[in-house]
Amino acid sequence: VTTFFFKDNHGTAPLTLSSELPYQSTIKRKVRKKKNGVITANVAGTKYEIVRVVIREMGFVNTCDEDETANLIWSDSAVQQEKIAELRNYQRINHFPGMGEICRKDFLARNMTKMIKRQPQEYSFIPRTWVFPAEYTQFQNYVKELKKKRRQKTFIVKPANGAMGHGISLIRNGEKLQAQDHLIVQEYLDKPFLMEGYKFDLRVYILVTSCDPLKVFLYHDGLVRMGTEKYHPPSDSNLSQLYMHLTNYSVNKHNEHFERDETEDKGSKRSIKWFTEFLETNNLDVSKFWSDISELVVKTLIVAEPHVLHAYRMCRPGQAPGSDSVCFEVLGFDILLDRKLKPWLLEINRAPSFGTDQKIDYDVKKGVLLNALKLLNIRTSDKRRNLAQQKAEAQKRLYGQGSMKKLLPGSSEWEKQRHSLERRKEELKERLAQVRKQISKEEHENRHMGNYRRIYPPDDKTLLEKYESLLATAFQTFLAGRAASLQREMNNPLKRMKEEDILDLLEQCEIDDEKLMGKCMRQRGPKPLCSMPESAQPSRKLKNYSSDSSCDSGSSMSEMGEETEKEDHNEKKEKKVSYNLEENKCKSLERSGKMNWKPSIKNIKSPSCSPPTSSTGSIRRSVSCPRSISVLTMQSQAADHRPFSARASLQIQRASPVNRSHSLNRSPSSATVSQTPSLGAMNSSG
Repeated sequence: VTTFFFKDNHGTAPLTLSSELPYQSTIKRKVRKKKNGVITANVAGTKYEIVRVVIREMGFVNTCDEDETANLIWSDSAVQQEKIAELRNYQRINHFPGMGEICRKDFLARNMTKMIKRQPQEYSFIPRTWVFPAEYTQFQNYVKELKKKRRQKTFIVKPANGAMGHGISLIRNGEKLQAQDHLIVQEYLDKPFLMEGYKFDLRVYILVTSCDPLKVFLYHDGLVRMGTEKYHPPSDSNLSQLYMHLTNYSVNKHNEHFERDETEDKGSKRSIKWFTEFLETNNLDVSKFWSDISELVVKTLIVAEPHVLHAYRMCRPGQAPGSDSVCFEVLGFDILLDRKLKPWLLEINRAPSFGTDQKIDYDVKKGVLLNALKLLNIRTSDKRRNLAQQKAEAQKRLYGQGSMKKLLPGSSEWEKQRHSLERRKEELKERLAQVRKQISKEEHENRHMGNYRRIYPPDDKTLLEKYESLLATAFQTFLAGRAASLQREMNNPLKRMKEEDILDLLEQCEIDDEKLMGKCMRQRGPKPLCSMPESAQPSRKLKNYSSDSSCDSGSSMSEMGEETEKEDHNEKKEKKVSYNLEENKCKSLERSGKMNWKPSIKNIKSPSCSPPTSSTGSIRRSVSCPRSISVLTMQSQAADHRPFSARASLQIQRASPVNRSHSLNRSPSSATVSQTPSLGAMNSSG
């Protein structure tokens, strides 16, 4: 408020002015709130409530059942490859194609048998297995050998594609077993590690986040599933007591002796965390237990990696190697410990149960899912970034940006070296970007790993080399008779290089590039011969030669045979071949279509077709370099009846003057024809 005083006839009076505008209070500035993106999840394909609980806890928004554009898609069963192929790069689905190669019992047995033949010492953690009916004869032969040695073993029979303990039985007399379709027969492990007198197995949870490259995480907890009857070695009297021999929860939960206890150290289902504490209490090596489990898991997934990678590439053909995988998978490994604490692989579940009948189930399985989704690093910006990347790739394809120029067929050695160097630099830069992206991913994984541990690739370099050797063997077994492009990619040394090694190679490429660029530019063309005639002489001779078009087929040059260097040196100053071409003679030769040459063996000369009467129109020319003739077409039919000494000569087809001029110039692609180094020194005289 401002007050002014003014004077009038009545005296001094104050005048007050207000600085407030009458409309100021009615106008409010609109502040736009930044729209926060949401991560959507489609969980219509699961029946487990724990999955929805974890989705809500992660802050994801549950979409309708028909939404196929959600960031996360969860399904209890395996998905079709067509569905994986239709996914966009920002989406994630909880199954890999091709993982059935180790999750079906018959496929697992078949693939393990192949690796056992190649690496028997490394793959000794699976019981001896036969797939019926294909291996029925081998099984019967094995039973006969046991009978000769007066040994008897127990076998467990399973359906090839069964689950939850359905159709499993034990037998001791293998001869009575009939050849039936789709059966798996395994040696029964009759000396298991017992806990409180009960047989048990371990459900270990594994997270595979990528197959290109392979990344495997082991959850440091799980379930201990115990039998509900005291264990006794198998005999004819107890073979039918499945509550004693089988540890499946789906089987034992129907027994009246099944204990549902909420405490960790009691009940028929306990946690692996409690089991490791039990091992420590009994002075057993817990670190060796985890390392043995990790090695078993990695070796098993190495067997599956070629199949999974091949199927994934078939579904996602345009996806660059090293990019974010649209697939991930949580696997359930069923592992049995023998009395020496050696782990044995029983089977692998690609759709492990996430039912929460007990508190121990809820605690363990919630941690498995929650930590897995945190490791995946699903972000709200993935969709927007993917759309921008697709637009940039479309523009690159449209305008050809970043594409390397093709090497022309007639390029010089300098251009070939430059092209090879540029291609090498592009390959190194691409690999460097992949390595840096992987480093960024690993940093995120290290911060959000939770209770998971990365078991592949391992930090131990010796163990990594061992795994890579097994992986190479698995690819060799898989690629026998298949496409070799994948094998070349697996053998690419850049896949095993670190960032520093790639930077060193790039620096070396820059040095080589500077050396090439520092060379004289005249080296880009073919090197001129020191004894070739001047540029004016060949052009004049070409002009005279092309004036008589009727002599095209009658004028051909003979290629020099094998000559000693000394003879060439003595004769190169004297020997000049003259061509006296007469029009009538050449026309007769043109009708014949070809001319046979008869050079001598010692000194091979180009014969002349000059008549004794006329010398007009004759051209005297030198046999410059026989390498220049290699670009011309050979008449193979006319070369068969010539003597051996003259078979090297080339007969020139009828050509236009322009073609003839090209045939007289030295071609850079004709360096492999000449056998005599001194022929290029012969001069021509007009």
